[in-house]
Amino acid sequence: MAVKPTLEFFYDCSSPWTYFAFTRIIPMMEQLALPIRWRPILVGGVFNAVNQEVYKAREAMFSSSGSPRLNYYIKDMQDWARLCGVRAEMPEGHPISSVKAMRGAFYAEQQDLMVPYSRAVFEAYWDSGSPNIADDQVLDAICARVGLNSEGFFSAITNQHYKDLLRQNTDELIARGGYGSPTLFIDGDDMYFGNDRLELVGSRLKQRVDAQ
Repeated sequence: MAVKPTLEFFYDCSSPWTYFAFTRIIPMMEQLALPIRWRPILVGGVFNAVNQEVYKAREAMFSSSGSPRLNYYIKDMQDWARLCGVRAEMPEGHPISSVKAMRGAFYAEQQDLMVPYSRAVFEAYWDSGSPNIADDQVLDAICARVGLNSEGFFSAITNQHYKDLLRQNTDELIARGGYGSPTLFIDGDDMYFGNDRLELVGSRLKQRVDAQ
Protein backbone atom coordinates (compact mmCIF):
# COMPACT_ATOMS: atom_id res chain seq x y z
CA MET A 1 0.00 0.00 0.00
CA ALA A 2 1.41 3.40 -1.02
CA VAL A 3 2.30 5.78 1.78
CA LYS A 4 0.66 9.18 1.42
CA PRO A 5 2.88 12.26 1.71
CA THR A 6 2.68 14.19 4.97
CA LEU A 7 2.44 17.93 5.50
CA GLU A 8 3.25 19.88 8.66
CA PHE A 9 2.22 23.51 8.99
CA PHE A 10 4.13 25.46 11.68
CA TYR A 11 2.31 28.71 12.39
CA ASP A 12 1.71 31.69 14.63
CA CYS A 13 -1.48 33.72 14.24
CA SER A 14 0.31 37.08 14.58
CA SER A 15 1.54 37.04 10.96
CA PRO A 16 -0.67 38.25 8.08
CA TRP A 17 1.26 36.08 5.63
CA THR A 18 0.53 33.06 7.80
CA TYR A 19 -3.15 34.04 7.77
CA PHE A 20 -3.12 34.01 3.99
CA ALA A 21 -1.26 30.69 3.87
CA PHE A 22 -3.67 29.17 6.41
CA THR A 23 -6.61 30.28 4.27
CA ARG A 24 -5.12 28.84 1.09
CA ILE A 25 -3.61 25.59 2.35
CA ILE A 26 -6.92 24.16 3.58
CA PRO A 27 -8.68 23.95 0.19
CA MET A 28 -5.42 22.91 -1.47
CA MET A 29 -5.08 19.93 0.83
CA GLU A 30 -8.76 19.08 0.55
CA GLN A 31 -8.37 18.90 -3.21
CA LEU A 32 -5.41 16.56 -2.79
CA ALA A 33 -7.29 14.53 -0.16
CA LEU A 34 -4.40 14.88 2.26
CA PRO A 35 -4.44 15.88 5.95
CA ILE A 36 -2.57 18.76 7.56
CA ARG A 37 -0.62 18.36 10.77
CA TRP A 38 -1.01 21.74 12.46
CA ARG A 39 2.03 22.78 14.54
CA PRO A 40 1.43 25.92 16.66
CA ILE A 41 4.58 27.88 17.53
CA LEU A 42 5.60 31.18 19.10
CA VAL A 43 7.25 33.02 16.24
CA GLY A 44 8.86 35.52 18.61
CA GLY A 45 10.76 32.62 20.14
CA VAL A 46 12.01 31.66 16.69
CA PHE A 47 13.09 35.22 15.92
CA ASN A 48 14.89 35.52 19.26
CA ALA A 49 16.83 32.35 18.60
CA VAL A 50 17.73 32.49 14.90
CA ASN A 51 16.30 35.58 13.20
CA GLN A 52 16.84 38.63 15.39
CA GLU A 53 17.49 40.85 12.38
CA VAL A 54 13.76 40.76 11.65
CA TYR A 55 13.19 43.10 14.61
CA LYS A 56 15.51 45.77 13.21
CA ALA A 57 14.02 45.46 9.74
CA ARG A 58 10.47 45.71 11.08
CA GLU A 59 11.31 48.68 13.31
CA ALA A 60 12.99 50.50 10.44
CA MET A 61 10.01 49.97 8.14
CA PHE A 62 7.22 50.81 10.57
CA SER A 63 8.99 53.85 11.97
CA SER A 64 9.18 55.41 8.50
CA SER A 65 5.59 56.53 7.97
CA GLY A 66 4.86 57.13 4.31
CA SER A 67 8.04 55.44 3.12
CA PRO A 68 7.87 53.66 -0.27
CA ARG A 69 8.76 50.35 1.41
CA LEU A 70 6.00 50.63 4.02
CA ASN A 71 3.49 51.75 1.40
CA TYR A 72 4.31 48.74 -0.72
CA TYR A 73 4.17 46.39 2.28
CA ILE A 74 0.62 47.56 3.02
CA LYS A 75 -0.37 47.33 -0.65
CA ASP A 76 1.05 43.84 -0.90
CA MET A 77 -0.83 42.77 2.21
CA GLN A 78 -4.09 44.12 0.81
CA ASP A 79 -3.49 42.45 -2.56
CA TRP A 80 -3.03 39.09 -0.85
CA ALA A 81 -6.06 39.65 1.37
CA ARG A 82 -8.25 40.25 -1.68
CA LEU A 83 -6.86 37.16 -3.40
CA CYS A 84 -7.62 35.05 -0.32
CA GLY A 85 -11.09 36.54 0.17
CA VAL A 86 -10.33 37.90 3.64
CA ARG A 87 -9.75 41.28 5.24
CA ALA A 88 -6.45 42.21 6.86
CA GLU A 89 -5.72 45.50 8.61
CA MET A 90 -2.54 46.17 10.56
CA PRO A 91 -3.72 46.38 14.20
CA GLU A 92 -2.52 49.07 16.55
CA GLY A 93 0.25 47.70 18.73
CA HIS A 94 1.38 45.06 16.23
CA PRO A 95 2.96 42.68 17.03
CA ILE A 96 0.56 41.74 19.82
CA SER A 97 1.58 38.87 22.08
CA SER A 98 0.12 35.62 20.76
CA VAL A 99 1.47 33.34 23.48
CA LYS A 100 -1.89 32.69 25.19
CA ALA A 101 -3.69 32.17 21.91
CA MET A 102 -1.09 29.75 20.60
CA ARG A 103 -1.09 27.72 23.82
CA GLY A 104 -4.86 27.61 23.46
CA ALA A 105 -4.51 26.03 20.02
CA PHE A 106 -3.39 22.79 21.68
CA TYR A 107 -6.49 22.76 23.87
CA ALA A 108 -8.63 23.46 20.79
CA GLU A 109 -6.94 20.55 19.01
CA GLN A 110 -7.94 18.21 21.83
CA GLN A 111 -11.55 19.31 21.29
CA ASP A 112 -11.29 18.80 17.51
CA LEU A 113 -11.64 22.55 17.03
CA MET A 114 -8.13 23.60 16.05
CA VAL A 115 -9.02 24.86 12.56
CA PRO A 116 -12.10 26.94 13.53
CA TYR A 117 -10.27 28.19 16.62
CA SER A 118 -7.19 29.23 14.66
CA ARG A 119 -9.34 30.88 12.00
CA ALA A 120 -11.17 32.85 14.69
CA VAL A 121 -7.87 33.99 16.22
CA PHE A 122 -6.58 35.08 12.82
CA GLU A 123 -9.79 36.98 12.14
CA ALA A 124 -9.75 38.64 15.56
CA TYR A 125 -6.16 39.81 15.07
CA TRP A 126 -6.43 40.92 11.45
CA ASP A 127 -10.09 41.80 10.90
CA SER A 128 -11.87 42.98 14.02
CA GLY A 129 -12.23 45.88 16.36
CA SER A 130 -10.72 43.73 19.13
CA PRO A 131 -7.33 42.55 17.85
CA ASN A 132 -5.68 42.24 21.25
CA ILE A 133 -5.49 38.45 21.42
CA ALA A 134 -3.44 38.80 24.63
CA ASP A 135 -6.60 40.05 26.37
CA ASP A 136 -8.65 37.43 28.22
CA GLN A 137 -11.96 39.02 27.15
CA VAL A 138 -10.98 38.73 23.49
CA LEU A 139 -9.96 35.11 23.98
CA ASP A 140 -13.18 34.39 25.88
CA ALA A 141 -15.19 35.76 22.94
CA ILE A 142 -13.22 33.53 20.56
CA CYS A 143 -13.99 30.50 22.75
CA ALA A 144 -17.69 31.33 22.71
CA ARG A 145 -17.64 31.78 18.95
CA VAL A 146 -16.13 28.37 18.20
CA GLY A 147 -17.73 26.40 21.02
CA LEU A 148 -14.73 25.95 23.30
CA ASN A 149 -15.31 25.59 27.00
CA SER A 150 -13.97 28.85 28.40
CA GLU A 151 -13.10 27.49 31.84
CA GLY A 152 -11.18 24.59 30.33
CA PHE A 153 -9.42 26.90 27.89
CA PHE A 154 -8.14 29.33 30.51
CA SER A 155 -7.11 26.50 32.79
CA ALA A 156 -5.15 24.96 29.91
CA ILE A 157 -3.23 28.07 28.85
CA THR A 158 -1.83 28.51 32.36
CA ASN A 159 -0.97 24.81 32.70
CA GLN A 160 2.70 23.88 32.35
CA HIS A 161 1.85 21.04 30.00
CA TYR A 162 0.47 23.42 27.38
CA LYS A 163 3.32 25.86 27.89
CA ASP A 164 5.72 22.99 27.25
CA LEU A 165 3.88 21.91 24.09
CA LEU A 166 4.26 25.38 22.58
CA ARG A 167 7.93 25.57 23.55
CA GLN A 168 8.60 22.09 22.18
CA ASN A 169 7.08 22.92 18.79
CA THR A 170 9.00 26.20 18.65
CA ASP A 171 12.29 24.54 19.58
CA GLU A 172 11.66 21.74 17.11
CA LEU A 173 11.11 24.18 14.25
CA ILE A 174 14.37 25.93 15.07
CA ALA A 175 16.23 22.60 15.25
CA ARG A 176 14.86 21.65 11.83
CA GLY A 177 16.10 24.86 10.22
CA GLY A 178 12.98 27.02 10.39
CA TYR A 179 13.22 30.75 10.97
CA GLY A 180 9.69 32.15 10.72
CA SER A 181 5.98 31.61 10.13
CA PRO A 182 4.55 29.88 8.22
CA THR A 183 7.01 27.04 7.74
CA LEU A 184 5.86 23.85 6.05
CA PHE A 185 7.49 20.45 5.78
CA ILE A 186 6.67 17.70 3.32
CA ASP A 187 7.62 14.26 4.58
CA GLY A 188 9.61 15.63 7.48
CA ASP A 189 12.63 17.19 5.76
CA ASP A 190 11.44 19.06 2.66
CA MET A 191 11.05 22.61 4.04
CA TYR A 192 9.14 25.56 2.55
CA PHE A 193 8.90 29.01 4.13
CA GLY A 194 6.28 31.63 3.45
CA ASN A 195 2.84 32.11 1.97
CA ASP A 196 4.34 32.64 -1.48
CA ARG A 197 5.76 29.10 -1.50
CA LEU A 198 2.40 27.35 -1.41
CA GLU A 199 2.39 26.79 -5.16
CA LEU A 200 5.65 24.88 -4.77
CA VAL A 201 4.16 22.90 -1.90
CA GLY A 202 1.07 22.03 -3.93
CA SER A 203 3.12 21.03 -6.96
CA ARG A 204 5.41 18.78 -4.94
CA LEU A 205 2.52 17.11 -3.13
CA LYS A 206 0.69 16.52 -6.40
CA GLN A 207 3.80 14.89 -7.84
CA ARG A 208 3.98 12.61 -4.80
CA VAL A 209 0.29 11.70 -5.01
CA ASP A 210 0.41 11.05 -8.76
CA ALA A 211 3.46 8.82 -8.31
CA GLN A 212 1.63 6.47 -5.98
